[in-house]
Amino acid sequence: MGRTRASAKAAGSRFEREIADVLALYVDDRIDRRVKTGARDRGDIGGVRLHGQRITIECKNTSRTDLAGWMAEAGDERGNDDALAGMVISKRHGNANPLDQWVHMTVRELVAILNAKRLPED
Repeated sequence: MGRTRASAKAAGSRFEREIADVLALYVDDRIDRRVKTGARDRGDIGGVRLHGQRITIECKNTSRTDLAGWMAEAGDERGNDDALAGMVISKRHGNANPLDQWVHMTVRELVAILNAKRLPED
């Protein structure tokens, strides 16, 4: 039996919870899952800060990879959150440890994180 919409949503929610919990444990106990806010979504995980600025995290637990789409979504959410940078954490199938999941970002996001300042958009 394949994945239904309900089972996919449940898997996504579980994945978000696992990532929020591991970040709260090892980074900052104020990190938690965010409530969904529709068109003005600000990412799946809240409370992540670096250099005093917010970092937007979008979580994905899907069977197909869509980095371009995921990064576009994370970029929109970064803007909605007025965050320093946005990134995607995706499920590494076959590995259940939340610390071993994949993290994706553009070099622009990495530069923003390393410099604590966004580059001008092209």
